[in-house]
Amino acid sequence: MKKLKARWGIHSNWQLTVIFIVFAITGSTSAKFAGPLTDAVGITKEMGWYIYWPVRLLIILPIYQVLLVFFGWLFGEFAFFWDFEEKMLRSMGLGFLLKK
Repeated sequence: MKKLKARWGIHSNWQLTVIFIVFAITGSTSAKFAGPLTDAVGITKEMGWYIYWPVRLLIILPIYQVLLVFFGWLFGEFAFFWDFEEKMLRSMGLGFLLKK
């Protein structure tokens, strides 16, 4: 845990716990939202896994990004998650979406 805290610039175990909770809530919530959204655009499992799962993952990705910052703000860790989000978008080659 010390390595993770040092890497993320976190000083307390409480802050680390809150961050893990935010990651858990964000992942669960974005996965839950993806089901109804794939249904809304007409993508079903009957179309085959090679269509359904890639589309579902493409739907989850932007939902996850938004929810991560939202839940981070809600739990008082906006600055951490905003920095995390910027790094994630840059590593995915989407840094152009961010203001400079």
